[in-house]
Order: sequence, then structure tokens, then C-alpha cells
Amino acid sequence: QVQLVESGGGLVQSGGSLRLSCAASGLTFIRYNMGWFRQAPGKEREFVAVVSWTGGTPLYADSVKGRFAASRDNSKNTVFLQMNSLKPEDTAVYYCAADQTHALRSLRYDFWGQGTQVTVSS
Repeated sequence: QVQLVESGGGLVQSGGSLRLSCAASGLTFIRYNMGWFRQAPGKEREFVAVVSWTGGTPLYADSVKGRFAASRDNSKNTVFLQMNSLKPEDTAVYYCAADQTHALRSLRYDFWGQGTQVTVSS
């Protein structure tokens, strides 16, 4: 079955950096759009970034543009999210997801990881 396993979350001070990883198995990785999403306490899940299967320029939410960078390594079936200049409002559970059929910014991706907590202290 499909498994997506995130890692790299943790506690960081405002202005710091973290790098999230998501290892995928059970799917043909190169054929999937790989997205990052987040959900803060009391808020709905939101789109953060996506790297399409075509390998084109990643797309980002306006709130993270210029601070976050998404990438993928197809040889390792892994997608990354480099997060710089972190702010307290970036605190959330971050999820990676894989999809072939929905719009890139959709919340209706086919497969989801379990999430990793990112906490940014002020």
C-alpha cells in the first residue's frame, strides 16, 4: 500500500530554519504531484507548496513564498520542504501528500502522510 512518511519537524526559534522530508513507497513516485500542506490548531488544513510530476517550477502559497523551497529527488522517492525565516504563524502540523488527478493546490489529494509537528517560538 502507499505510505508517505514525513520527518524533520521540531521546535525552532523565530527566524530559524527546518528541512522536512517525506519518503514515499508503494507508488510510482515520478508520476505523482507531491504537495505539502499544514494545519494549525483550530484552523483548516491549507496548501503550502507542490512539486509537480513534470518537475516544473514549484508552486507556493503566498504566505510562504520567498521563505520556503520545495524539491524532490526521484531517485530516492523523497520530497523536501526547506523552510527558512520561520515565523510563529508557521506553527502547524505539516503533511505531505501525493496525487495524480486533482488540481495542484487542491486539498483532495489521494494519499497523505501522518504529519510532522513544526513549532516556531517567538
